[in-house]
Amino acid sequence: MKTVVLDLDGTMYRNTQIIESAKHFVDLCHEKGVPYIFLTNNSMRTRKENAEHMIGMGYEHITPDLFFNSAMASAKYARRHFDGNKASYVGKNGMKEALTEEGFEITEKDPDFLFIGLDKEMTYRTYSEKLVHALRGAKLIGTNDDRILAREDGFEVGNGSVVKLFEYASSQESPKIAKPNAPILELCLEHFGLDKENIILVGDNLETDIALGYNTGVETFFVETGVHKREDIPRIGTVPDHIGRNLSEFDWHWVE
Repeated sequence: MKTVVLDLDGTMYRNTQIIESAKHFVDLCHEKGVPYIFLTNNSMRTRKENAEHMIGMGYEHITPDLFFNSAMASAKYARRHFDGNKASYVGKNGMKEALTEEGFEITEKDPDFLFIGLDKEMTYRTYSEKLVHALRGAKLIGTNDDRILAREDGFEVGNGSVVKLFEYASSQESPKIAKPNAPILELCLEHFGLDKENIILVGDNLETDIALGYNTGVETFFVETGVHKREDIPRIGTVPDHIGRNLSEFDWHWVE
């Protein structure tokens, strides 16, 4: 049986608004014994906070061990590919947890790395203060390249737009780690002990969720509950294996 790998923002909820078809889908997974995990580019929340966020909306059967995020992928990737142990970061608790778990020393004094995760409370001044580290040689690591995020009443700036700001200002280029790039999937599969032949990726974003499957040869199901609609497919050029208005149109034969 295949494991369903679910995106969060725009697939399970829009900011703080639950997507009812997604809740019903999780309930059915639990009832049918279909394994599922959550793979998200959102680096803000810890795994426990992600579980609490979903339970607070009305989800059931959600535990912290089901989540893998771009902060975890970025910290693991940096540890494996670069030297140095000191890190500064833009981000919230999820970024801090990921760095701490990988053994990084978090500091504002001569860090080896500057990690850029999403923090919706940052200002021009605090961005500028963090930029100094990159200008002085700290390696820039952006957690993800999401241009925009879905919310209840439309969209908001995604972390990828912030990473571009830091890349341009620092004359550095961040490694490409999160969706739609292969490293986040490889690290996620390693974390859960899975292989790509036995998963199906589900998401609302053609440029990230579905492109990840497209780029790595993994089966995908695209839902129209978030960033993109099916009419965006020709423009973006990423073709999903399956398309549905929402998760109520998931075919359970796909996981058999």
